[in-house]
Amino acid sequence: MDAKILNRYEDQEEDMTADDVLVERAKDGDGEAFGELVRRHRAKVYGYARSYTQEPFLAEDIVQEALIRAFLHLGSLMDSRRFLPWLHRIVRNQAYTRLQKGPQKREQPFSGLQEKTDWEDLDSILHRLGRRWSQPVDPATNPEEILVRRELLQTITSLLHCLNPRERKIVESHFFDHLSPLEIARLFQISQANVYQVLSRSRKKLIQEKTRVVVDQYVQSRKEAGIMKKVVLNTPEAFSLHTWVTCVMALRGMLEAANRKLTLPMVMGLSGHAFRLTVVPEHVHIAGPTMFEFGPVLARGLRNLGFTSRSISDFKQAAGIEINANLVEPSLLGANAREKRQLSQVLPQALELIHRSVDRGYPVLAWDMFIPEFALIYGYDDEQKLLHAGDNCGHLGTIPYDHLGRGLIEDLFVLALDESFETDQRQMLIGALQMAISHARGEEPAFGATHGLDAYADWLNAFEKRTIEPNGNAYTLAIAHDARRNASDFWKEIAETWTDTTFDAIRPVCLQAADLYGAIADEFAQLCRLFPFPAGGEPNEPQQSAQAIELLTNIEAKERQALDLLDKMLHALTA
Repeated sequence: MDAKILNRYEDQEEDMTADDVLVERAKDGDGEAFGELVRRHRAKVYGYARSYTQEPFLAEDIVQEALIRAFLHLGSLMDSRRFLPWLHRIVRNQAYTRLQKGPQKREQPFSGLQEKTDWEDLDSILHRLGRRWSQPVDPATNPEEILVRRELLQTITSLLHCLNPRERKIVESHFFDHLSPLEIARLFQISQANVYQVLSRSRKKLIQEKTRVVVDQYVQSRKEAGIMKKVVLNTPEAFSLHTWVTCVMALRGMLEAANRKLTLPMVMGLSGHAFRLTVVPEHVHIAGPTMFEFGPVLARGLRNLGFTSRSISDFKQAAGIEINANLVEPSLLGANAREKRQLSQVLPQALELIHRSVDRGYPVLAWDMFIPEFALIYGYDDEQKLLHAGDNCGHLGTIPYDHLGRGLIEDLFVLALDESFETDQRQMLIGALQMAISHARGEEPAFGATHGLDAYADWLNAFEKRTIEPNGNAYTLAIAHDARRNASDFWKEIAETWTDTTFDAIRPVCLQAADLYGAIADEFAQLCRLFPFPAGGEPNEPQQSAQAIELLTNIEAKERQALDLLDKMLHALTA
């Protein structure tokens, strides 16, 4: 297309006559004319796709597929002035087709073509590219292949820039020239083992670069759709809560935004966290209290409170047992250290969940934003690519988009409220009791820790063997004391404020439970004074160890009595 015509089209972006001319030229095989149509209307088309699905990545797939179909069937458009409505109809039909298939059968971009590629997997993309580039293509008979190759070439070329010249040559030799590792070793005069090392290292670099590209594309798509903005909610009141159980702090902050202002003991009890105990055998590592399946446990607790939730997670296996944030160099918690860590491949999905929730007025629960504890993300700035976050441990500030999931433990987890639903106090309490009883009986995945009543045996064993980690033991005690103190207040609040006659039969049992958990909290308080956080005291000193064993033994006996009361209440409510 000559410069004079292009200038005319740029001056009349929304003029349908200009679209008319471009369509006619594109029908005659002018690829640049079709490219100009795509450039002009892509943001609108993406907006159409987003109106049918709330998932940006699915919307992007729909747009790509629709553009290929439009290119292939442009000749069937009888009225060239109707290009945009015609394209809208293709998008709508493609969206309906995708949504009817459901998420488990959702196609990936360009899946209508003969070869299937896993577009989430870098090796699959590279192998696909290598195979397709080795085959000739006729532009007249395979116009869709030209589009595929053009987009693939742009993507892969941008990715390969992250490699040094030697790495890039070896990657290209393997994937594009189809040389075996042995042939590459001979070509570059290195060992075969070195070839595998280079390919492995390069693959990690490419995965990181791919994630960066996807995040940039995601932010760019928001800009093109006119939704690039800065939204910062009110600083959550939950940041001032005095509790060691930071996930409950975060849950409380989310509920506040949803106008459900429950007391801390009520949130702690109904979410099940007032009754939890998790201990790492041998050393009672600091990771113990947070070694549970975040997604299922938090979602189940929120259901007790009348909400469904959505979460995105990416966990590193057992990393939490290897690291204690209180015992590492402070520099490892800083921004420079985050820059050196791996990007999570689910970062784009996490950002989308954050944007969606904050736009609805709800902060997002997040793990390891500042330290390995739970925090709340309550705002974002697309232009600066910053998240606004804080917790009740004294942290409040901004974190770059690409630092999410690059904390000390390199875990990524975010959870947002989805929908509220009708429930009542009886169902809420039944759910909480079922959670507490299930946890007490150890009916959860272990993940290298012991849950519920069984945790006391491992805790006592660690004291007997004198293998306690002081800092981790003190933290576990602080969490347990806080939880049981709130458990006592929880049962007292139910007995005194839940006036429905439904609870008359269990009201005396609630008061018994309040007294029993209060006694447990008092004994945990003695242990906290003996082993204060963060120093931890001398848990492996014989006299202090013996005192701890006696107190823990008493606590375990009371916990078993409390479990009997929980069973009794559940039976009364479900009979």
